[in-house]
Amino acid sequence: MPEGSYHHGNLRAALLERAEAVLTESGPVGLSLRGLARDLGVSHAAPTRHFRDRQAILDALVVSGFTELNRRLQAAADDPGAVEQRLIGLGRAYLRFAVERAALLQLMFAAKHDEQSSQELRELGHRALEIAASVITEAQQGGAVRPGDPVRLAQVAFSTVHGLATLAVGGLLDDTPLDEAADLSLQVLLAGLRATP
Repeated sequence: MPEGSYHHGNLRAALLERAEAVLTESGPVGLSLRGLARDLGVSHAAPTRHFRDRQAILDALVVSGFTELNRRLQAAADDPGAVEQRLIGLGRAYLRFAVERAALLQLMFAAKHDEQSSQELRELGHRALEIAASVITEAQQGGAVRPGDPVRLAQVAFSTVHGLATLAVGGLLDDTPLDEAADLSLQVLLAGLRATP
């Protein structure tokens, strides 16, 4: 695509989109600004107008990934349905993101736990847990979820759906369709979260 076809920030979006595709194909080691410029048919210098170096584009991918994940989770949390249905919605939203964008999610987690990561990135990385914990808190107040630290319960819930996503991405669910595995996992998870009579 000729460089002239990118206007008003479109090149930045195109660079991020192509960078995620490269990340999926060959991991972070396969990513370079020069390669992205070549893939998009722009000059070698063009990407540096938006990203100073390879790390800057990786950081931008992580911020964009967490922003999108948090948007999806917040939409599930804000659903007008019953709180238990919203908890299931959170699980499904996370699972969809984790399966659709597995390479990006791996990069996001690596960056979140990097001691050099920015405050913005750490806050974005914790937001998903805060969203889930707030729904769990609401469910506890209504008596639908057992007592306990909502953040810890959210961590357990995330580990369940993340584990399922990892199996799905690795092709380890054998003949079980992902939707069926998701339904069962979320039902078991919800049963475990319920307050005992």
